[in-house]
Formats: sequence, structure tokens, C-alpha cells
Amino acid sequence: MTARIRRWQQRHWGRRSKAERVELFSVLTWYCTVWFVMCCWLLLPLPGGLAHRPAAWVLGGLLGLVGILQCAFSNRHTRAALDHYLGRAALPGGAQRTPAVLLGLALALIVALAGLDAATPVAVRFAIGGCVLPFALLYSLTVPVRVFLRRATLLTVLLTAAVGFADRDAVGLMVTPAMTAFQVVFALLAGRCGAWTLAVLWEAERAREVEARLAVAEERLRFGRDLHDVLGRNLSVIALKSELAVQLARRGRPEAVEQMIEVQRVAQESQREVRAVVRGYREADLGAELTGAQSVLAAAGIDCEVRAETAGLPADVQSALGWVVREATTNVLRHGNAGRCSLSLRVLEGCVVLTVENDGVAGTPDGGGGSGLAGLRERLAVLDGTLEAGAVGQDRFRLVAEVPLSKEVSEVTS
Repeated sequence: MTARIRRWQQRHWGRRSKAERVELFSVLTWYCTVWFVMCCWLLLPLPGGLAHRPAAWVLGGLLGLVGILQCAFSNRHTRAALDHYLGRAALPGGAQRTPAVLLGLALALIVALAGLDAATPVAVRFAIGGCVLPFALLYSLTVPVRVFLRRATLLTVLLTAAVGFADRDAVGLMVTPAMTAFQVVFALLAGRCGAWTLAVLWEAERAREVEARLAVAEERLRFGRDLHDVLGRNLSVIALKSELAVQLARRGRPEAVEQMIEVQRVAQESQREVRAVVRGYREADLGAELTGAQSVLAAAGIDCEVRAETAGLPADVQSALGWVVREATTNVLRHGNAGRCSLSLRVLEGCVVLTVENDGVAGTPDGGGGSGLAGLRERLAVLDGTLEAGAVGQDRFRLVAEVPLSKEVSEVTS
């Protein structure tokens, strides 16, 4: 059973984003709330409050059946109401009609019980609270707050008058609006406020996505500016000298050869400069990546510990391990459900070892076979390095990258 729960968590919970998890938890809470209130306020107290007459039991049974249908339809339309509130989809045509009819039928049965003296005043008032919430929870998500409060006030007045006229109970005349108002306010707090929190959370999620896209766009612009600065002047020189060489060649002047040699030299220089720009763009700074990983994971609520010895490591080794840190951090954020993460970089027996370990077992897609890890293995293979990734025990994931060092470098770093 424990293994099944863990598999379900990894499949249906671990792959969701934080906003999706909060939304799923909120919806499940709303599902359970209407059933809990219906049981505690109607289904459990009603049998003990009914009179010992056939008509009372018939009306009570019908009221219980209608209450169960209210909860079932409330659960069925909760997602649609939430999507309408969040602006994802329009509300279906019958999403409010059936719950409203069930509410009217339940209140009519309650008034009948009160008029026939077939239930105690306490059971009648609790039944009102139990029947109002399933509809109010949905309705609070589909209309503006002012409209909801105005119509809830009208319902409270009409219901108080109907039940008060039916049983003529002075105390009940005050309890009825209190019960109705309590469920109305509870529906606003549980439903509307919860949906508003989800809206803010999704807005923050979209803002982070926009920020990431802007960062990518800014990096592309920076790269474009670097290429323009490198190639712009050189291409202008090549164009001018080529035109001059053409004019000299047409006149049979020997200086045309010298101009073409100069064009060749500028073109080769441009090649070297472009390669330098691309190499600098592709290289990852190990120290910056370790610092960035710690700050990013901390911002995501993950306790991150970094222990690193980067002094004396060759530039190509630092670049390759920097990419490993970047990919491992991305996997922890995207695929895992980690609460703690540790990054360790040590020089041991002629090789540098980078270890990334977290307590979210789903630390990488497909058990370590993702395309990102395949690319890292190719980078490390150039340096005769290796990469291993996989689960450790039942609740931890570990990624280990090893790169051998030359004897001279090992002596310097040791």
C-alpha cells in the first residue's frame, strides 16, 4: 500500500507545479467541506429531530436525498465554477440551474417540516445551514461579491419569513437568519477567498514565466550585440578592400593582390573573434553556477547547502561542471519535490567529484535518462569524465559527475 501511495504521489503530485498542487488541494478541500457540513448539519442530526409520524419520515428522507444530490452536483460543478472565476473558460449553461433547483426543493421540504411540526426547531435550523452551503460555495465563484451578498440577503429575508410563518417560533425567528448568514460568510471565506488566492498564485506563476522569457530574450540581444560589435567593423573593412581590389584588378595594377591578402587577413581575424564570442557564450562559470544554484533553490523554498573547492581547477573542467550544476538544479526544481539539496565539489585521488543530492526522488525525468543528462555526458566525455544519476534508497536522488585531472593539476589543488 505504501509503494502504491508513493507511485501515485510521483505520478499525480510530484509532476505538478506548486500552483497546480495548491489548486488541487483547494478543490479537494471544497469537495470534502460540503460533504462534512451536510453530514454534521443535516444527515446526522435530522433523524433524531423528526417526529414519529410517517409524513415526517417521508419528508426527512426526501430532504436527506436532496442534500446528497446537492453535494454531488456541487462537487461536479466546482471545477467549472473555478475555471470561470479564473477566466479559463465560460461557465456551462446548466452549471447553476440544477443546484438552484435542488436548493429550492430542499428549502421547500424544510418549510414543510416546520409547518407540519414534523421536526424540532433545532433540526430545522441546522438543516437550513446544511442545504445552503453547497449552493453558496458555487454561487460565490460565479457572480460578483456585491451581487452575491444582495441576493443572499434577499434569500435570508424570504427564508426567515417562510420558516417563521410555518412554525411561529420566536427563538427560531432569530436563529434562521443567523444560520443562513453564517453559511453565506463561510462560503465567501472558503470559496471566494480561496479562489482569489489561487488567482494571485497563478498570476505570480505567469509573471515568473514572462520573466524567464525576457531573460532569454535579453541574452539573445546581448549575444547579437556582441556579434555586431565583432563583425560590423571587420565586414565593412572587407567590403571596402574588396571593392578597391576589384578596381585595381580591372586596371591591371599589382596592388590588387595586396588588398586581397588584407581581406583574407581581416576575414581570418573575424573568424577567431566570432569563435571567442561563441566560446564565451557557451562556457559556464562554475563559481557563478554554484552561487546561482544556491540562491535559486533557496528562493524556491529548498534548503540548499553548498561545499565547493574550485581553486586551481582548469577552465575546461570548471565549464563542464558548471553545466552539470545548472542542469541538476533545473531538474531539482522541475521534476522533484525536494525540501533539502546539497552540492559538494571535492578533489579526490586525481579527479574532481561533483555530487548533487536531494530528498525528492523524482529528481530527473525518466530515471536519469533525460536528454539534458545525455548532453552532460557528452560534455564530460570530452574530458574523459563520467556522470551517474539515480535514486538512493526510497526518498533520495543523487547525481555524481567525475572528471580526471592531470598530475600537475592534482598536486596544485591538493
